[in-house]
Amino acid sequence: MAKHQSFFILFITFVAIFLVETYESKKIEGNLAAQGWINARATFYGDMGGGGTMQGACGYGDLFKQGYGLETTALSTALFNKGSTCGACFQIMCVNAPKACHPGQVITVTATNLCPPNFTKTKNVWCNPPQQHFDLTMPMFIKIAEQQAGVVPVVYRRVTCQKKGGLKFEIKGNSNWILLLVFNVGGVGDVVNVKIKGSKTGWLPMKRNWGQNWQASVQLAGQTLSFQVQTSDGKWVQSDNVAPANWQFGQTFEAKNNF
Repeated sequence: MAKHQSFFILFITFVAIFLVETYESKKIEGNLAAQGWINARATFYGDMGGGGTMQGACGYGDLFKQGYGLETTALSTALFNKGSTCGACFQIMCVNAPKACHPGQVITVTATNLCPPNFTKTKNVWCNPPQQHFDLTMPMFIKIAEQQAGVVPVVYRRVTCQKKGGLKFEIKGNSNWILLLVFNVGGVGDVVNVKIKGSKTGWLPMKRNWGQNWQASVQLAGQTLSFQVQTSDGKWVQSDNVAPANWQFGQTFEAKNNF
């Protein structure tokens, strides 16, 4: 009888501990949700030097040259939103995995790439819709979790992008059309509308080509160029006379203002 009583007491103790831990976990989740945090998962790609993370689906190219460095992430299909989320900034924190998470460590990253879906698999395909997932650079991942964990539960929230200097514009294309990469965008970071103006024209709308590359079928060679940029929160910034009349394709120009 005493043996059965001891087993029963031990069982009740385990149940009580489980219920307390579950309650505390739910309490923490409730507090995080109240602060705007959303549940997701995270993995990593590339190496410690950023190899494999450049030239992503947002069109930014060399992330070191353009100021994004290693503090970046690829987004799952649901978050990428056909490229319109490129440039947005996120805070991410590992949660609910005590053996894998580095408690209380929060990183801030900019969206620069797509984590492509894989519809040939049905299990552990984190980037397939509708899952919300972040494929971080390795240096960012190991700040919040143990590398060997591979994939961890996280919470995230959108935050303001803190960028140094003004908006930057890389001009590409040819004599008949202009392809404009807009980067180093502060504020909410993601661009939803761009207009271009030559010194001999009015404001001309541009349309998204891919990522944050915007195009217009227009001949503006020999004209000083100005730009209007709108972000997803509805704010506009007008940058006048950013590129001089002798600008060339392949050049990058920095405005004096930002969001």
